[in-house]
Amino acid sequence: MSSDPNHNLEFTKLKKSPGFWKEAWGQFRQRKLAMTALLFVFILGLIAFFSPAIVGTKPVIAKYKGHIYFPAMGYFSPRWEAVFTKDKFRKRYPKALAEKDPESWAVWPLNFNDPTRRVEADEWPGRPENPQAGGPSPLNFFGTDTRGVDVFAQMVHGTRTALLVGFVSMGIAAALGITLGALAGFFGGWVDMVISRIIEVVMCIPTLVLILALIAVLESPNIWQMMAVIGITGWTGIARLTRAEFLKLKQMEYVAAAHVLGVPSLRIMYKYLLPNALAPVLVPITFGIAAAILIESGLSYLGFGAPPPNPSWGKLLRLGQSNYQNWWLILFPGLSIFVTVLAYNLIGEGLQEATDPRLREGGSRE
Repeated sequence: MSSDPNHNLEFTKLKKSPGFWKEAWGQFRQRKLAMTALLFVFILGLIAFFSPAIVGTKPVIAKYKGHIYFPAMGYFSPRWEAVFTKDKFRKRYPKALAEKDPESWAVWPLNFNDPTRRVEADEWPGRPENPQAGGPSPLNFFGTDTRGVDVFAQMVHGTRTALLVGFVSMGIAAALGITLGALAGFFGGWVDMVISRIIEVVMCIPTLVLILALIAVLESPNIWQMMAVIGITGWTGIARLTRAEFLKLKQMEYVAAAHVLGVPSLRIMYKYLLPNALAPVLVPITFGIAAAILIESGLSYLGFGAPPPNPSWGKLLRLGQSNYQNWWLILFPGLSIFVTVLAYNLIGEGLQEATDPRLREGGSRE
């Protein structure tokens, strides 16, 4: 018999339980459609970010008069082309570079087409001009519109417009909704009453009508103002969900313990309550991005969308409505809008099932 008192003791190493977000991610990954949709949105983001390198008529990088420039960034901001505008390149880079600096060199996008104008004959050595309302071809993958502008170029650069509208507008909506909903749910009383009345008033304002009114009042509205309007009118659902979560969570024992220890109210709100209240709030944010893309596409289709030179999928649909023989003007942008909105909805549905314990067992795992 051993004299060691610990000889017969068995120690079991306890496995640390995963946190809520890790468990939710594990549940989300089991939903194949949701993961496929997330991958699709990620690829869209890459296309939007690298759009000047995918298709364009401006060099991605160029050496000109001994200096390195990035003219393709002019698709994001004209300031990147200041030197070339001063030297009167007129956005025709291949010949201008050779004429103005024979020692220059450039790295060009994968496809030589422009999202805002028609490519002219011999603009690229030996290349013919883009046809007007031409069908898909090796030079114009998705055909051209009635102005001769390449549809593929507009689709690629229009991805930036679609994603910007969705993320920026819902970023504004999320910031407003989470902040006001948290204040209403945590403090209650007159704070809750005032914020709740504001929510009811904003819910009565149609987003489309407000955007149309803005366009009528402003002399030259831009896409950022449109995003702001969508965000300012789209936060009410997020605020109501956040308020409900805070009303429930502030009754928990750990919140009472924090009050007893003298933890400031703002610290309790944003350190202890907000992380636990975010799960249900992410779902309407995801659905809101899809709704914002639909609103922008609908406004562009009606002629009230992003002002030139911003390319938009909705604008292409509008060009195709006047002549249904140009099927490529309807098929490609329409399919892009449909698939993108569907992807966000699938992500939202996957998030809802992954974060709600009541739906985990019954939720479909594609």
